[in-house]
Amino acid sequence: MSIIEFGLKDAIDIFLVTLIIYYFYRLMKESRSINVFVGILVFIIIWLLVSQVFEMRLLGSILDKLVSVGVIGVIVLFQSEIRKFLYNLGAHRRVEPLIRLFSVKRGKDIDNKWIMPIVGACMSMAKNKTGALIIIERAIPLDDLVQTAGEVIDARINQRLIENIFYKGSPLHDGAMIISKKKIHAAGCVLPVSHSMDIPKEMGLRHRAGVGITEESDAIAIISSEETGRVSVAINGELKRRLSFEDLESILTTEMA
Repeated sequence: MSIIEFGLKDAIDIFLVTLIIYYFYRLMKESRSINVFVGILVFIIIWLLVSQVFEMRLLGSILDKLVSVGVIGVIVLFQSEIRKFLYNLGAHRRVEPLIRLFSVKRGKDIDNKWIMPIVGACMSMAKNKTGALIIIERAIPLDDLVQTAGEVIDARINQRLIENIFYKGSPLHDGAMIISKKKIHAAGCVLPVSHSMDIPKEMGLRHRAGVGITEESDAIAIISSEETGRVSVAINGELKRRLSFEDLESILTTEMA
């Protein structure tokens, strides 16, 4: 009779698997795909019982084939959740030294004059209760968003231009503006919407879109609410609300340095 040995390595192995399953459970819950996640989990348990415990060869071989093909299906089905998982893993503070090792070193951006027109435009639009969504690109490119429904502008950042684009009579006021390389790269862009349950119910689609793009990239989203006349900023999926002129300037200057 064989004796099952259980050591520290096995305990760490079980802990890591449990941690990964729990993390994916949280992602599925936020994206409202929890039923699919539970179904996959039940299928895996049945597969392990048939193949490992009861050793049913015929049924086990059939399930093995389904699992090998199903992995590709799961990747396609949950590509946004997997992308978010990998991004959060890479954005973790403990991984930052490794990122710096492979990154090209750049000096701090001292010239922040391009930030002031953005801050001024956002505060002016909020005062007039004009809805706006401005995305500032950082390390991760956002070219795919421009290709969806955006209009390429490629213009110098100007407060009046920003306000005119988001004017209610403008055809581009409903979409998002993308700031890239200190220029207004595009406007009227369609963004992914966050399904996070932490976003207050009074926040509309504009705020959810701002949080959504920061969940999938390292971009900064500035939202001007036409209902409340308040300015908010989303960074790494977290929303900072009711910002003043000085608050917004400080956040952008610090984050873009």
